[in-house]
Amino acid sequence: MSVAKVTEIIASSPTSVEDAVREGVKRASKTIKDIQGVWVKDTKATVSNGEITEWRCTLKITFVVND
Repeated sequence: MSVAKVTEIIASSPTSVEDAVREGVKRASKTIKDIQGVWVKDTKATVSNGEITEWRCTLKITFVVND
């Protein structure tokens, strides 16, 4: 039997939502092992002079708890 845990992080990217998610998972995997999935809980953007300058995603990272 395995047990999973969920933790929430915020990741950002000046490029795209997809890039923010990828970078968030990549960074989280440096300290969280056995990541099984990610849920994009929320997406926001910062705007300057009428242009989107940064995408921000709130991510729920699911990982297996090891003994």
